[in-house]
Amino acid sequence: MHRPRPTAEAARAGVRPVTGVALALVVAAALAHALWNFVLKRARGGAAFMALVAIVAVVLWAPAAAAEWQLRGYRFELVHLWPIAASAAVHTAYFLLLDRGYRYGDLSVVYPLARATGPVLTVIVALVVLGERPGPVALGGALLVVAGAYLLTGNPLRLLSRDRPRGTGFALLTGAAIALYTVIDKIAVSRYLIPPIVFDWSCLAARILLLAPLVAWRDPASFGAAGRADRGAIVLVAILSPLAYILVLSAMVFTPVSLVAPAREMSIVFAALLGAHFLKEREPARRLAAAGAIVLGIVALARG
Repeated sequence: MHRPRPTAEAARAGVRPVTGVALALVVAAALAHALWNFVLKRARGGAAFMALVAIVAVVLWAPAAAAEWQLRGYRFELVHLWPIAASAAVHTAYFLLLDRGYRYGDLSVVYPLARATGPVLTVIVALVVLGERPGPVALGGALLVVAGAYLLTGNPLRLLSRDRPRGTGFALLTGAAIALYTVIDKIAVSRYLIPPIVFDWSCLAARILLLAPLVAWRDPASFGAAGRADRGAIVLVAILSPLAYILVLSAMVFTPVSLVAPAREMSIVFAALLGAHFLKEREPARRLAAAGAIVLGIVALARG
């Protein structure tokens, strides 16, 4: 169950419930997130797959969204359309990029790099654009992320070269999308106080409007092919993907994003374990160590 939502006045005043509840929500979200990525990696994927996931998720999560709308006394305002539209657009790009990464690369490479890119981009922007000077803990975290990338690739500079691991380019672009939608969604649930399930459901509906016409125009037969080949995977992703993010959004209602964002990166370790054990990906010990270093680095970046 979701913890009762604080009033608008309390939220603006910075009053928050005990963060242990937020930690429990985020750990559960991390596991659900790693699981749906594992399912996506094993599926055939594609734009039609992602469109069907959004359609199924809208149907499955509609009762929960309607119930939360009523119980929370949510009042829709026109200004709420911009974070919904923006988040839907960025999430559409995120899912398509992530799917392409998995068609080319391993789960234990693509997933950690995608999850690590956002925090690293934040540090670069802070240094170059904002003129900030991160403390030693944050800089140490950045070095840990680089060390994790080194363990994954053999050399971080390979990420920008032609002989980089397969799927790396898509992973880096996915990470940039993660950084962008995290900021948008934090504004939606904490500033505009849009209930998390209502917000995520609205974004799912908007993603259908973006994806379905594109797929129908380019290859309408792909809907049927994806439905036949990946029916079970579509349903699982439709359940786990919204669940993972709704849990994170619920935590962000009453917890700073600087605490929520790094904690959810525990999913990197879960994904590395799934890739090593079930997908039999190469060099599991090295990739798990790299995932651990990246998680510690992200935590240090957030705390520093």
